[in-house]
Amino acid sequence: MDQLAGIHAVEEALAAGRPIRRIVIARGQHGSRVQKILDLARSRGVTVRFEDRTQLDRASGSQHHQGVIAFAASKAAVEIEDLLKTESASQLLVLLDGIEGPHNLGAIVRTALAAGANGIVIPERRSAGLTETVARVSAGALAHLPVAQVKNLARAIEQLKETNFWVIGLEENAQKNYTEVDYKGRVAIVMGSEGTGLHELVRKRCDFVVSIPTSGPVGSLNVSVAAGIVLFEIVRQRRSNT
Repeated sequence: MDQLAGIHAVEEALAAGRPIRRIVIARGQHGSRVQKILDLARSRGVTVRFEDRTQLDRASGSQHHQGVIAFAASKAAVEIEDLLKTESASQLLVLLDGIEGPHNLGAIVRTALAAGANGIVIPERRSAGLTETVARVSAGALAHLPVAQVKNLARAIEQLKETNFWVIGLEENAQKNYTEVDYKGRVAIVMGSEGTGLHELVRKRCDFVVSIPTSGPVGSLNVSVAAGIVLFEIVRQRRSNT
């Protein structure tokens, strides 16, 4: 993830309005300039976390961070309410639960845009940020597809269901085949990480959980490949419907 280390660098980035995903400050770090960073972060809605100094050493790869590190983004995330302003009867959103690899996130962004998705939703934690790596892997798609960042993905699903979305989770061991679902309405697809899949609270809130059948010794697909398969099944269904 793109990092800014040091009080001056972080303060200047905040003052200049650069998109910042979160700031980490060493526990016990005080002073007027640290307070200014806290005030600027609060005014811009940037998440601030306090961690042991050793955590900052590991994150920055050195001890020359002055107790302050910011994780920058290549573009600013939107609010989930911004995605819900569209009242299309066939709106399509992609929710990502714990996708921490920037290459996977970038590939999914590119595929989602190609499939006509209206936006992506990611959690603040346990997710890759909107970094330069993600923008590069997306081949420019990140500039065109809005990405909302939420504190609680399970709660975000409830918001979607309140606005008439059908929420379909994708998981390796689900009994229902991904082709057995009607994707023609307002649909949100939820993808979990390859290691842990969907978190329990997220899975419980899905209307359906589906799987992609595979054969041979490999039981699961790369998450960005799986996203492409499901998203273009949605494209196929919607085109055949018209």
